[in-house]
Amino acid sequence: MSKMIRPVLLCGGSGTRLWPLSRKSYPKQFVKLMGEESLFQASAKRLAADGFAPPSIITGSDFRFVVVEQLAALEIAPADILIEPSARNTAAAICAGALVLEARTPGALMLIAPSDHVIPDAEQFRAAVAAAAPAAEAGQLVTFGIRPDRPETGYGWLELSEAPDAKFSALPQPLKSFVEKPDLATAQKLLSGGMHLWNAGIFLFSTSAILEAFARHAPDTLAQCKLAVEAAQHDLGFTRLASAPWDKLDDISIDYAVMERADNLTVVPYGGVWSDLGDWQAVWREQTPDSDGVVISGPATSIECKNALLQSTSEAQELVGIGLKDIIAVAMPDAVLVAHKDRAQEVKKAVAELKAKGATQADTHPRDFRPWGWYESLVVGRRFQVKRIHVHPGAALSLQSHHHRSEHWIVVQGTAKVTIDETVKLVTENQSVYIPLGAVHRMENPGKLPLTLIEVQTGSYLGEDDIIRYDDIYARGQGAKG
Repeated sequence: MSKMIRPVLLCGGSGTRLWPLSRKSYPKQFVKLMGEESLFQASAKRLAADGFAPPSIITGSDFRFVVVEQLAALEIAPADILIEPSARNTAAAICAGALVLEARTPGALMLIAPSDHVIPDAEQFRAAVAAAAPAAEAGQLVTFGIRPDRPETGYGWLELSEAPDAKFSALPQPLKSFVEKPDLATAQKLLSGGMHLWNAGIFLFSTSAILEAFARHAPDTLAQCKLAVEAAQHDLGFTRLASAPWDKLDDISIDYAVMERADNLTVVPYGGVWSDLGDWQAVWREQTPDSDGVVISGPATSIECKNALLQSTSEAQELVGIGLKDIIAVAMPDAVLVAHKDRAQEVKKAVAELKAKGATQADTHPRDFRPWGWYESLVVGRRFQVKRIHVHPGAALSLQSHHHRSEHWIVVQGTAKVTIDETVKLVTENQSVYIPLGAVHRMENPGKLPLTLIEVQTGSYLGEDDIIRYDDIYARGQGAKG
């Protein structure tokens, strides 16, 4: 590659088809679905190699500190992190990313990569990117097509100009057309014809080429993105795109906005293993089922099951399947999913139903992640709540007070530095402290080990929005998360 490739990782999706593990408050890209790394971490690690610059990240405000924490665990420092004021699909995200990168490195080659894909052979994927680079440098908009192995109706397809060679080499060729997600009969024809690939949503192009394409095919998107970038605010290493122009953007994908209208399109076939983990059947497929077609994750037991996935996320909860066939069963402390594998794509309908009935499980993960660590509710009752709180070494909650509740903290691991009004003291294991209603207080972890405590809240209102922040090292402002 004659030019450095600059990855742009998109982290804005909600992944509702993988409910209950993936939810709006903590979507699938940050979950450890395949091993000890999240999909986001695996994506960043895949592109941390010679010839690739540090990644740019585009995500939502609620996930900005999750991104930092997960990259830090890999010792990867991002080039920048752009914060979207609201979700506006891939066209807006890519356009904003291109504008920021163009201002920093004119004409740079940018690789657009979703952060929730599984690509086990990183070296083979990087080789395909290298094969695509000359076309991108020449002004082509390059998309990567995946060799299909089944008549998939959940993906869009790409029509080739010529059939791939026997080795399915990553040889660039003109893209003939895009095909919308087909019905099963059409997908079977596309598969047997040998002239179509799955559309992976991965792109390589220069900033100048994609911005020219936006100017020609989606000028309104380009204009509003320019305003959002020009009025962006910078804090704590993040770039917050301006909300007023951003909110005027259409919710549209890059395929509809630009790619299907452009005439300078190139496709690079990719013959390696790939999955977007778009539903639970895909997770079952990628987890390598045993001889009975069963995948077990966590504390789960299978008795005479066939072609099933049994996943439990809590050590305190054993999931047992007896005589199940073609069933997905996922158990979490606050929600359980049981579905036929053939209807895995319909899980998003269940999420919509839960939202309609006001169930918090639709969007809210039982473990709430914050820049200082996380907490989870253990017991919730009328006028009381019990939480487990985990604070990272060196981290601190905001200096805050509450109008409607008092709190009792019991340290069970580590040491807490506690501020209550004018008093500051250390609280160690098996010690406790009481926070009266209205008291200005803060909790910090001054040690090198994680801090764990049990919090008992009592009061007339226990919502997370009953927080007044006076000082916060994470600059979150007011509100539940800021």
